[in-house]
Amino acid sequence: MRVAVVTGAGQGIGRVFARALAGAGHAVVIAERNADRAAAVADEVRAEGGTALAVETDVASEASVNAMAAAAVERFGRLDVLVNNAAIFSTLEMRPFDQIPLDEWEQVLKVNVTGPFLCARAALPAMRRGGFGRIINIASAAVTLGRPNYLHYIASKAALVGMSRSMARELGSDGITVNAILPGATYTEIERKTVTPEQKQRIVALQCIPRPQVPEDLVGALVFLASDGAAFVTGQALTVDGGATHP
Repeated sequence: MRVAVVTGAGQGIGRVFARALAGAGHAVVIAERNADRAAAVADEVRAEGGTALAVETDVASEASVNAMAAAAVERFGRLDVLVNNAAIFSTLEMRPFDQIPLDEWEQVLKVNVTGPFLCARAALPAMRRGGFGRIINIASAAVTLGRPNYLHYIASKAALVGMSRSMARELGSDGITVNAILPGATYTEIERKTVTPEQKQRIVALQCIPRPQVPEDLVGALVFLASDGAAFVTGQALTVDGGATHP
């Protein structure tokens, strides 16, 4: 049984990802800052017949990330798939970039960029020992749109695309692939105060598929990129947004 770590898996897209990977036969590590949410998702996975380990994890902390990876290997003996999903977004206020406080800018980059770097670095030894690895970075189709008033978030997600391409060059000889998924505006149970019904309608109007995007729309791409079938797919940025940003 392969082992998949999903960061930020206590709610939203990460929760759906963890359950999907468990359904595809992986043991899943719920790496989540909120311990209660992590435990709840692990219980959901087990109730569905899967295998799960909840680990309280702050992806912005090197020590916390290293402890999470060690816990995964100690429990399961391996670590095969890393989904870098944890990010700061829903709590951000839309505002012009020159009004973003410096501490907020730095915190977004610390969680959204440094976090995936730390997680990939921590997972790498186990992947190299196994001769197999799948690193999947969750970026955003908003990078392609150049969405305004979220400059720190957009910058962080653009960085993940570049990180994926560079890591892919470094790790291909180890049997490790690195790819990015760029979701469109995906609606979950997480409240987003800055999105009005009118904004939702405008987003859907951009899409070729005229309905709101949900986390389950991303599952096919995720499970494929984590699989043996994607062994020759690396360094790619796969947009899954209902056709909102296609050329």
